[in-house]
This record gives sequence, C-alpha cells and structure tokens, in this order.
Amino acid sequence: MRFLSYNIQYGLGSDGRYDLERIAGEIEGADVIALQEVDRFWQRSGNVDSPRVLAALLKGYYWVYGANLDMHAATPEDPGRRRQFGTMLLSRTPILSSRNFMLPKWGTLSQHSIQQGMLEGVVETGSGAVRVCSVHLSHLCPETRLPQIARIKEILAAAHGEGGAWCGGHPDPSAGWTEGDMPPMPREVIVMGDLNLTPASVEYSALIGPWTEKYGRIAHRDGLVDSWTAAGHDEREGITHPNGSRIDYILVGAMLAGRVRAAGVMSDATGSDHWPVWAEIDV
Repeated sequence: MRFLSYNIQYGLGSDGRYDLERIAGEIEGADVIALQEVDRFWQRSGNVDSPRVLAALLKGYYWVYGANLDMHAATPEDPGRRRQFGTMLLSRTPILSSRNFMLPKWGTLSQHSIQQGMLEGVVETGSGAVRVCSVHLSHLCPETRLPQIARIKEILAAAHGEGGAWCGGHPDPSAGWTEGDMPPMPREVIVMGDLNLTPASVEYSALIGPWTEKYGRIAHRDGLVDSWTAAGHDEREGITHPNGSRIDYILVGAMLAGRVRAAGVMSDATGSDHWPVWAEIDV
C-alpha cells in the first residue's frame, strides 16, 4: 500500500494561490493519506470547510478530521460553525475508528504558538488493521517539541493495551453499545506528518533512537523506524521543504520496518510550502 503525508498549508501553494483542487490532484492515488494544516472556515482560505471540500474532490476515500485549534466562528445562519485547524486522514479502505490527541503546548508571550495534536485512525487493510497517525509538531524549538514527542510515545505504547474504541461486553446488549463488531486496536502503527525536526536533531534521536559512531542509529524493537532509511536512503539525505531540510516523515513501528519497499518525495508538487512524502509498505 502507498502511504502519503502532506502539510498542505491550508491550500496555499508556492505561487501564493489557494487551490484545494490542486492539492487533491497531487495526492490522489495513494491508499492512505495524512494531511496537516487543514482548516475550516478561515477568511484567508475563503471560509470553506476544507476537509469536506477535499473529501468531495477525492471520491472513494473514507476520511476523518481532527480539530486541534477550535474557536468561535458562528453566524446567525450557522450557529454551530467553528473556526478549526488540524489534521486529516483519508483511506481507500474503511477507517474503523479514530481518536484525536492533544499534545503539550508551550504558552508563549509573543511568539505564535498553537495547539497541536495527533489524529489516529485504525485502518482496515487486506491483511488486517493498522493504526495510522497524522501529526504536526511545534515549529518553535526542540524544547517545545520534546514534550510532544514524549506524549506521542506514551500514546503509541498504551494503545494496544487500552483496546479499541470499545472493548469487552455490556450488561445490556439491547442498549446498543455493542452494535457491530468490536473495533480492533492493532500493535502495528504508522506515524506520518510534519515533525519540524531534522535527522541531526535531538528530537529525531528521541523518536528513533540514538546515533553512535560505531553502530549508527540504534532503533528500539518497540520503537519507531524512519521509512526513508528503511527503504535504503541515508537519513542525512532527502529534502521535503524548499528551505533544504527534511522535516516531513513517515515513521513505522519497528515490526513493520522490514515491510517498507520504497520511499520518496514528490518535489514537483506546488500546492503547499512543503512537498508530499510517500512510502510503499506491505501491510
């Protein structure tokens, strides 16, 4: 399956033009898509419901949206409308359940700091289910990202033991709480997103494992592996942002590392200030 991650900068392209149709054209065809910086009802992008616009353009995809920034934007005609900013998952196969987790936020005095989060979807595949996450980390500095990374690792480690969206039984089956099959919560996980960190950073080591001169990168058997390196690339190579850095990633649980077949960057994309990254993974 082809997994793809893209920070779409709310549809603002490298040419200064807002165009969600262009975004859809650049990502269509992937099996599972993680998007970051997806907004709802902002003046800058035309007060549109971007997740619904993208879903309408990408016919045949199941989708979920996770709002991290959520503010009043109601009108007399639409009193329930909210101005939101967050992440999105789309999949050609059903997303059996989803959860959205808020990540630690640094309360700045003057620098721009927004609430960030990680959206998890349990995606059905031909051989079972896999957890897929779309995440966006702070752009400020390592000290604001490291607590977010620590929280992500806690969430990932606890998920399987917590079970699916509902688990066990119910004393009154007629109440409808157990409608349908019990949703799974598999161990296998794929984390995709704009992490705002480079492979040379302390945050990368916190996510993947330490670097040693003698042994190279030391990954943990219960940790995450960079699909870029699992596909045979050097972690110091590759650019996902026109500023010359690699800050967008597809990370896989260690048990999936051997199933990564290829990885790449769509450096010809113009729909955002980032480039989409992709990985072919046997799941």
